[in-house]
Amino acid sequence: MKFLRLLPVLLAAALPLAAQQQPPAPAEEPQSIFGEQIDVRVVNVEAVVTDRQGNRVTGLGPGDFRLRVDGKDVPIEYFTEVRGGQAIAGDAGPGPSAAIQGLAPGSPVGTSYLLFIDDYFSITARRDEVLRELMADLGRLGPEDRMAIVAFDGVQLDMLSNWSGSERELHRAFQQAMGRRSFGFQRLAEIRHFETTQRLGNVGTVDPRAAFATRLDLDELGYVEQVAEQVRRSVTATVGALRGFAGPPGRKVMILLSGGWPFSPADYVLNNPNRPIVSRDVPRGEELYRPIVDTANLLGYTLYTVDVPGVDPFGPTAADEGPRGGGINLREQEVHSMLDFVAKETGGKALLNGGRGDALETAEADTRSYYWLGFTPQLERNDKRHDIRVEVTRPGLEIRSRDNYFDLSRKAEVSMMVESALLFGNPPGAASMPMQVGPVVASGRREMEVPISLAIPLSSITLVPYQGKYVAELELRVSALDENGNRADVPVIPIRLTSETEPPKDGAGHVRYDTRLKLRKAGHRLVLAIFDPLSGRITTAEAEVGPPRGR
Repeated sequence: MKFLRLLPVLLAAALPLAAQQQPPAPAEEPQSIFGEQIDVRVVNVEAVVTDRQGNRVTGLGPGDFRLRVDGKDVPIEYFTEVRGGQAIAGDAGPGPSAAIQGLAPGSPVGTSYLLFIDDYFSITARRDEVLRELMADLGRLGPEDRMAIVAFDGVQLDMLSNWSGSERELHRAFQQAMGRRSFGFQRLAEIRHFETTQRLGNVGTVDPRAAFATRLDLDELGYVEQVAEQVRRSVTATVGALRGFAGPPGRKVMILLSGGWPFSPADYVLNNPNRPIVSRDVPRGEELYRPIVDTANLLGYTLYTVDVPGVDPFGPTAADEGPRGGGINLREQEVHSMLDFVAKETGGKALLNGGRGDALETAEADTRSYYWLGFTPQLERNDKRHDIRVEVTRPGLEIRSRDNYFDLSRKAEVSMMVESALLFGNPPGAASMPMQVGPVVASGRREMEVPISLAIPLSSITLVPYQGKYVAELELRVSALDENGNRADVPVIPIRLTSETEPPKDGAGHVRYDTRLKLRKAGHRLVLAIFDPLSGRITTAEAEVGPPRGR
């Protein structure tokens, strides 16, 4: 979608504040008076240590580990062993990580389980089998544990349960999840239609080279791009869920139920080991799924990915002629590759085939005994990924942990917050602001104009004295999701508010900001966000708009 535009802004102040839309500053102009917000945080790395038989190894100290970041040794500043769900005192550095988490030695360490349910790719019967197994295992949750549940249908990300440790409340959320419509048979029908079209189109055609072509034809490219876009929607929803539940206490775990997201859409669609596709226009696994990995590692989430289809008799490879490649189920391998990649990169596990019924049991066992290592990175907020390697110095032991962290810029971080709000509604911790939508009018044959008025709460912005006035520099971000699930990009509009008088101490009151949006003629869900760089606060408003009547 390329029709989201901001028209010239109409300004009116409800309080003695002046709002100005700031154009991008030329390079020679001085920087903003506020500059960049510096966020110093500790990077925590959870490490699971086992012997050669797979048994957990306890009692190790910080001297038994070596931490390397971008190939260089880094001191372990914080160290805590978690054994049987209890924090064990560490002896490294001035502050063990238990103190950072608000835990004293001997205190219980809870786990926050974020359950993501994929209704977009999943077939209802298979999804519900996994959900029933998870629901039956809710008794494994300890008194310090909690779970939140979200579900995605290809357009909307819905919260079925906020953080809760109540088995009764979570049971209700699971029942609601099993009552939702899923769209796995639609995905199945799409690939069946593609295969039938390809088969009929090749009747009477004899070209032995076609079976080994390294480039896609137009029909293949069109369907591969369709699958890639479906995966992108699912990835964006997963990232939105992680961002929406960014800061729960204790160990953070996402149990990701995938109905069959392929690692490489091209290889999945073609289902032919003799056709390695070399086109750069076709996205592949790491490119598609890196946003999930980076967000999880940024927020400290470990992912346990669940193969919802399992050995699926209804799956796309169960056609009468059987899978190609001498009995190799290439499409199942593609799905497993995605699950393995996301789990491995975040230090978790992939629950494949029959293991899908043990998701909560596996995650619970994995998060009851581990080592917590922490260090303070030199953050530059430059959107770069940094390699992490944790090694255990004792021979004969194996270690599993995440292998990178992402130095997210402020711009990227706020954009992710707005994307989360677009999919998920107002994010936890974000204030809401009143928004009024004026009459929608046509603007040409394909576009419409939407007047918007925002009432920005003074309590959500920071005004500082500057050159005899009180000034706030804000960012307005706008995002739109149409009725087909397509999203417009999120532009960033700098806004400066100025006041001759000191703002109220209690933050009471609002400032009005008027603008107009140009959108494609269709129904849209709008999310507008005001971000205050000084405080880090984000204030959002959302509304549904439709095309002009009679047009």
